Amino acid sequence: MEKEALLMKKVVYYENCPGCQLDKRKETQTGIPIKDFFFVWIVAFSNSLPISSLFPFIYFMVRDTRVAKREVDIGYFAGFVGAAFMFGRALTSFMWGVIADRYGRKPVIMVCTFSVAIFNALFGLSTTFWMAVSTRFLLGSMNGLPGPITAYASELCRQEYRALALSLVRTSNVFVVISTIFMPAEKFPNVVSKDSLFGRFPYFLPCLCISIIELVVFVASLWIPETLHMNHRIEEKEDNSYAPLEASVSECNKKGNVQTDGKSLSEPNKNLLKNWPLMAAIILYCVFSLNDMAYTQVIPS
Repeated sequence: MEKEALLMKKVVYYENCPGCQLDKRKETQTGIPIKDFFFVWIVAFSNSLPISSLFPFIYFMVRDTRVAKREVDIGYFAGFVGAAFMFGRALTSFMWGVIADRYGRKPVIMVCTFSVAIFNALFGLSTTFWMAVSTRFLLGSMNGLPGPITAYASELCRQEYRALALSLVRTSNVFVVISTIFMPAEKFPNVVSKDSLFGRFPYFLPCLCISIIELVVFVASLWIPETLHMNHRIEEKEDNSYAPLEASVSECNKKGNVQTDGKSLSEPNKNLLKNWPLMAAIILYCVFSLNDMAYTQVIPS
């Protein structure tokens, strides 16, 4: 007669784990966490500002650097400035994801928002074409928020509100009035003189406003909860008061993995590149993102 082990599972929380503390809070949470969702939207909004605010004045900025010998070539060089941000982000996005999974989402949010504030201000002070390209590249390299903020939004709330949280991340890219205040000395000569800071650097004012918003988000990030289980994962423990799980030495392989019906409990990870539904979703996302970015650059807001 075969004996079956009865496993009584229960969720165990660890006191020193911020992820466990957040999960305990979510158990007693009722209704939509509006405060948490508002912060997620603000972070995602501040993340989109350096992208959407560039295109209204990039043509004039490249023109003033005099890198283009003909007026028809301005759009060609403007493409390098716009692409430098995305190229830098593409090179470091995986690294920021690894850091967020190892050290937490909160440190990544704080580092990225502070870095964006610094490099975006430097971009506004650019007087040469290559300074603009290099600062935009560094700005994109240090802006690894899209992945971590998406993971943070999904972990911050209960499962029934997860779709709403993720939609907030994607709807944060709205029209930005800040980007229209470039060249203030020409638009508001009675307020801003040509010899002032904003007169000598006509594209610094919108970048400075964005940097101030980033610094506000950085300070607010000090009080947000961490969602990553830092010390321990939530484990499903066996209740020793019932029949224990018996595993004999003969059921262990040479590596020490317990065997159950001829199968190892530690199966090798599957290749993500062979996960066709995942690859199809990524390809479709790339196509729609390319379409969105193309229209954003050709017809800036």
